[in-house]
Amino acid sequence: MRLGLRQISVALAALAVLPGAARADYLVLRSGARMDVKSYELLGDKYRVQIDGGWAEIAASEVIGIEPEEIFVAAPRMPLAQAPFGELIRKAAEKYAVDADLVFSVVAAESNFNPKAISRRNARGLMQLLPETARRLGVRDIFDPAQNVDAGTRYLRDLLKQYQGDLALTLAAYNAGPGAVQRYGNVPPYHETIAYVRAIRKTYAQRKTAAGTNTVAPAATSGGQ
Repeated sequence: MRLGLRQISVALAALAVLPGAARADYLVLRSGARMDVKSYELLGDKYRVQIDGGWAEIAASEVIGIEPEEIFVAAPRMPLAQAPFGELIRKAAEKYAVDADLVFSVVAAESNFNPKAISRRNARGLMQLLPETARRLGVRDIFDPAQNVDAGTRYLRDLLKQYQGDLALTLAAYNAGPGAVQRYGNVPPYHETIAYVRAIRKTYAQRKTAAGTNTVAPAATSGGQ
């Protein structure tokens, strides 16, 4: 959906003052580019926006829409036992021999532990499964936390096997699809995918550090069902 300039101005002003916002938005530019911004300020006919590396000014007439960046900021030091759906995460991780902290990090980034979350691309539930992926994995109720986490963890296990334990490629495939990873032979050059991989790896590393591990524990690529 495209927003008019007045609607964009109102939306940006509101977003700029939201306290502790957990995620950013993209400005959709007339050129077709999408710019990830952290904060906004309307100055006459220009937006002053905060981006990685500093500030920039953009003509308001060049902004044609706003799209949500569907990556949440996690709470990396939350013990698994205290996390929402922590027991489901632990059981699925054990069942498929995937590090529970990795599953936690994916759930946190994908849905912020909201079992009813639906993305603009129609991914659903705690681990944001696409309906076709969920059907392939035998999920009957995509919004059921237990089924969603079980299937999402199984899919992570399968991707870890496919990419021989390469975490960056596994996460990129989970976000953008294995086809995109195959097409580029690496993490696809999509801003959202790059940010997604970076965010989850950071959260995962912080969780291992908080647990007293200096390095990220390798996610198992064998075992499980």
